[in-house]
Amino acid sequence: MGENPQSRVRLRPVDLARPHGLSTQAVRNYEEAGILPAAERTGSGYRTYTPLHARALDTFLALVPGHGHARATGIMRAVNRGAADEAFLLIDESHAQLLDDRRTLRAVESALHDLGPDAAESAPRASPAATFIGPLADRLSIRPATLRKWEDAGLVRPRRDPLTGYRVYGEADVRDARLVHQLRRGGYLLEQIAPLIDQVRAAGGLAPLEAALGDWHSRLSARGRALLAGAAELDTYLLELGPSDAAR
Repeated sequence: MGENPQSRVRLRPVDLARPHGLSTQAVRNYEEAGILPAAERTGSGYRTYTPLHARALDTFLALVPGHGHARATGIMRAVNRGAADEAFLLIDESHAQLLDDRRTLRAVESALHDLGPDAAESAPRASPAATFIGPLADRLSIRPATLRKWEDAGLVRPRRDPLTGYRVYGEADVRDARLVHQLRRGGYLLEQIAPLIDQVRAAGGLAPLEAALGDWHSRLSARGRALLAGAAELDTYLLELGPSDAAR
């Protein structure tokens, strides 16, 4: 492959940093991390960059919103060392995670639609669906200690068997535990979940969670759009790298 004309243009670290509001040290750190290709040095030891380095920085910063800093770094490292397939695998993992998160959101919505007026009861009676802490933890693939932590936070309120003292989770408790579990998977903190659960119990309905679910939908949509934007930048960067550099 002939010389890339861009390789003849020389840029300083500040030329890369200024358009993005970065420090020149950040640019040097990105190079050392493998996010940018290795820079040439002048006779006096100063780094010189090219428009290809500027494109690499644009690409990395476009990848971060959809993939996160660590995975975006892995993608750029792979591409810059000619391991495009490794980069594509990382991209696939981000898309798979987004798909899983969308399925989680649908599961949360399904769990919410199972809630009825009984969810407002503070001390549900035992029923054929009642269970104990071990079986419920197994059902949710969590540890019993996690359920106890949720109980301490007021997120689940099992009654105690008067004879054994064991925790007994009725149908409403199981639904609450499922809801907390799904919201935790969606990235919500316990302190964010607590008022939602309280409002659902007090209102006996799903309206208090509509805003949270709408926000969740918006965040997933933003991630999906960010993945598309990052892919477009990466494709341009791969074209500028050329087949011998990007697809070894």
